[in-house]
Amino acid sequence: MTMNVLGYATHSPKDDLTPYRFDRREARANDVVIEIIYCGVCHSDLHQARNDWGNSIYPMVPGHEIIGRVISVGPNVTRFKAGAHVGVGCMVDSCQHCAACEQGLEQYCEVRHTLTYNDIDCHDRMPTFGGYSEKIVVSDKFVVKIPDGLDLAGAAPLLCAGITTWSPLRHWKVGKGSKVAVIGLGGLGHMALKLTKALGAEASLFTRSPGKEQDARHLGADRVVLSTDGGQMAAVKGRFDLIIDTVPYIHDVNPYLPTLSLNGTLVLVGYLGGLDPLLNTIPLIMGRKSVAGSVIGGITETQEMLDFCGEHGITSDIEVIKIQEINEAYERMLKSDVKYRFVIDMASLKG
Repeated sequence: MTMNVLGYATHSPKDDLTPYRFDRREARANDVVIEIIYCGVCHSDLHQARNDWGNSIYPMVPGHEIIGRVISVGPNVTRFKAGAHVGVGCMVDSCQHCAACEQGLEQYCEVRHTLTYNDIDCHDRMPTFGGYSEKIVVSDKFVVKIPDGLDLAGAAPLLCAGITTWSPLRHWKVGKGSKVAVIGLGGLGHMALKLTKALGAEASLFTRSPGKEQDARHLGADRVVLSTDGGQMAAVKGRFDLIIDTVPYIHDVNPYLPTLSLNGTLVLVGYLGGLDPLLNTIPLIMGRKSVAGSVIGGITETQEMLDFCGEHGITSDIEVIKIQEINEAYERMLKSDVKYRFVIDMASLKG
C-alpha cells in the first residue's frame, strides 16, 4: 500500500509553497522508511521551484538535505535498524552497473540516476518528492549513517553543500601542504573553507565584499583576497593548487586563472550554464592549468565525508526555520540574507 504523507509543495513557477498531501510508494524489500526530522534548504530548491532550469515537474515537493529517523526497513535491509539517525542527499537511485556506478560515482551514472525530487522513479514511474515532508521511502543503498554526536540540524546541509565541496577536495587530493582558494562565501563556500582547513590545507577566500573577512577567518580562512583589488590579486599569482568556485550565477572566471599554480585547477561546483565572457586559454596553456566541473558526490564519498565531519565536529552554520516560513526564506536566499544555510525543523509541519 502507498503511504499518504503531508508536505509543502509548489504547483507552478509563480506559486508559493503550501501544504500538500501526496502518496509515497509502497516500501520494497530493500527500502528504508524514514521520518524526516530536519531538511536543509538548498539554492537549487529555489531554482527548481521557480523552473529556472526549465525542467521542473509540478506539483513539486523540494528538499534533498534530509536528516531523519528510521521507522522501518524492508526484509533485505541489514545496515539500518529502526531508531537510527540517517541521511538522504540528492539521489535516491541509479543503475548500479555502469562504469560510474561501479566506481561509487552514482552522481555520474551513465544510464540515469534518480533525483530525490523533481524526477520519476525508474521502477514504478511515480514522481519523486523531497524532504519538505513528514516521511520518505528510499533504497538502502542511498541512505547514509549520521555519526553519533553530530548535531542533526547542522548536519542536514552536509548532504548537499558538504558533499559538493568534499568531492573535489578528495578528487584533487587536498591535504597538508595544499593551497586551496574558495570563490564565494555562501552555503557551499563556508563548507569548503571548513573542510579545507580540517584536511590540513591552507584555506583562502576570494570575495567581492570587504565586509566578509571576519566571518571568513572565523570559518578557517588563512587569507582573504578582495577579487576587485588588482594589487591583492597580483599578490596571489601562481599560488593555488585548487580553486573551488561556488558562485551560483554566471560570472567571469578569467581573473582567477592567473592565481592557479602550475598544474592547478579551478573547479566549478555552483553554476550550471555557459561561461561569459569566453574563457581565456592563455593562462591555461602556459601553466598546464585546468577549468573543471564537479557535482555532489557518490554515496561512498558522502559516508566518508560524514564520518570525517563526525571525527572533527564539523557541521554547517545554520538558521533553523519552521516550514511555514519557507517562502520568506526563499526571498531571503535571493538576497544572500542567511549565514549560511536555512534548515527546516520538520516538527513544525504538525502545527
